[in-house]
Amino acid sequence: MAPHSTLERISLTFLPQLLHRLLFSRPAEVRVAHLVLRALCGGLSGAVLFWGVCHSLPLTFDLQLLLAAVFIAVCVVGGALTSSCRCSAFLMFPSLLGSRGRAYLMLVVLSLLYGGPVANVQRNVERAALSLSCNLDLQVHHGRLLWRDAMRPFVLITKQLMEDEEEFETEAMDVSRNFQNIRDEVVLQYGYDRFKPGHLAASNSTQDQFTYRTLMQCDSVVDEGVKRCGNWFSRKWAECMEAIPVPVINHILCVSMKFSFLCDVMRVMTPWCRQHIPVEGNFGQLFDRLNVSVDLLSREFSTKLVLKEQQQQAVLDGALLEEEFTEAVKGSFLRLTETMKLLKEVLQLLLSFTFISIFSQGFGYLHQYQRDVRFDNVYITTYFRQIDARRKKSGKLYLLPLKASERKKFIDPWSLRIHPEELQQVTSGVFQVLSVSLLSVLLLTLDFSVFHVLDIVSRHTFTQFNLTSGHQVDIRVGGASMMARLLRKTVSAFNSSSSLSIQTDNRVCMSLPSPLPSGVYISCVCCVLLVSLFTCCQVYTNRLRRVIAAFYYPKREKRRVLFLYNLQIQRRISSSNRKRFVSRPGGRTASGEEQTLGQLPQFKGSAGLIG
Repeated sequence: MAPHSTLERISLTFLPQLLHRLLFSRPAEVRVAHLVLRALCGGLSGAVLFWGVCHSLPLTFDLQLLLAAVFIAVCVVGGALTSSCRCSAFLMFPSLLGSRGRAYLMLVVLSLLYGGPVANVQRNVERAALSLSCNLDLQVHHGRLLWRDAMRPFVLITKQLMEDEEEFETEAMDVSRNFQNIRDEVVLQYGYDRFKPGHLAASNSTQDQFTYRTLMQCDSVVDEGVKRCGNWFSRKWAECMEAIPVPVINHILCVSMKFSFLCDVMRVMTPWCRQHIPVEGNFGQLFDRLNVSVDLLSREFSTKLVLKEQQQQAVLDGALLEEEFTEAVKGSFLRLTETMKLLKEVLQLLLSFTFISIFSQGFGYLHQYQRDVRFDNVYITTYFRQIDARRKKSGKLYLLPLKASERKKFIDPWSLRIHPEELQQVTSGVFQVLSVSLLSVLLLTLDFSVFHVLDIVSRHTFTQFNLTSGHQVDIRVGGASMMARLLRKTVSAFNSSSSLSIQTDNRVCMSLPSPLPSGVYISCVCCVLLVSLFTCCQVYTNRLRRVIAAFYYPKREKRRVLFLYNLQIQRRISSSNRKRFVSRPGGRTASGEEQTLGQLPQFKGSAGLIG
């Protein structure tokens, strides 16, 4: 039997005879073989469709296995029993090589760019930020070391004073007791009574009191001297009288012991004493201050260490200065990474839904192919040529070769020329290719530039730190007096020494940026080339959809070709009548038009018989 279609002719030429007969034989002839072949086609298409949809979804292995088994089983049953399922499955491949496949590849390119240069830029910027924050942490740490080293002597002094509190209290009480003894000794040495409130006028100062008492003491000292002098003469008279027991003679010899009036000569010292007061002008003020100081010193001695904490200004998204800059930066980039993961999951979902749209487009094409006889019915097929050859052989009106005005309405499936109706699809595809190519070039260039800039910066930011600090305090207090001991106890706490010498570098903070793997560049270039190839092949792959539908529905294809052939015959007859109407007078044209329109039904019937 002669082949009725180009597809059948190709199958007869290239495929084995057994396989050709299996594909193009009637189902009733080899029912079991056809059923098994249909089931295999359905299972294979179901496996491909399930892999395209679910390979990027976040499903567990057990759930994927269960869903795959159920879905493939449904596809096997559908492929074995319904031709629509098999045809829709095979229509996926032209869609996969056409606009839907191009959209899927564009999403793959976006995923590669997102997981390649965009993620690499994010990683390199994160490393640079962490390196900078690490250097800031080193600076803060070194500043803390210097500050602690500077504050350590003061803290040690305060702690030592707190530890020597009891000893200071003992020394202070000793000073108070010694001063009280000295004060009593000084006051009693000059015959002073101890100062008591109200003893003299309250308005008199201590200096006035000492001056007044000294003036009064001049008279008392002279009177005391005169009295002691008189007592001395009396005592010597008695001794003389005992030594010379002879009456009268002893009075004559001891008469000189009666010269007690000579003691009054001492009263001459009273004016001199008042003129030369043995009290300095600031003695009272000095005594008051010393008295108050000793009184305060005699009270309880206590020390207390107070550390004041001051809240610092917030920097780096709420991180305080005493916190780690690196941890704050890590937290910020962790939130950014979570957002990027969410966007990547959205892209994976879009990939899955795009693959679903590939199947839906094939199913939609089949639905319109069966319902609308005009849908995608513009091809000069083999059956179209057979009809035209039979009409030409029988001497009837035929169409081939087409006129120049008619060629714009038909598409030759074997012609490489792009039809004007197909040019719009190519234009949109070229625009998409240019867009994704430009985006890829920009992102890859950005990643390349960022990598080289950060690489130069990281290789020239090596820093060495040399921290040196030291102090030595040595205060010596000599003497064995009370104040010397007190000062020695106090000042000795300041005697301290320390030294700090740290040599570090920022090698631990240096992080080299990571270059983008060459595989990403190759993958992006290959995907862009595939998108370009799909754009160029979209026109020709779309023509395959009619071939696949015609293979599964040959009777429907014959009716569509007959409709297209008859419609074009009517157009040509109408066009000829229109030209004849323009060239003839009005009455004859009307009769000719009626004759032509009367022949049209007869042609349609004859065309239908030929078809």
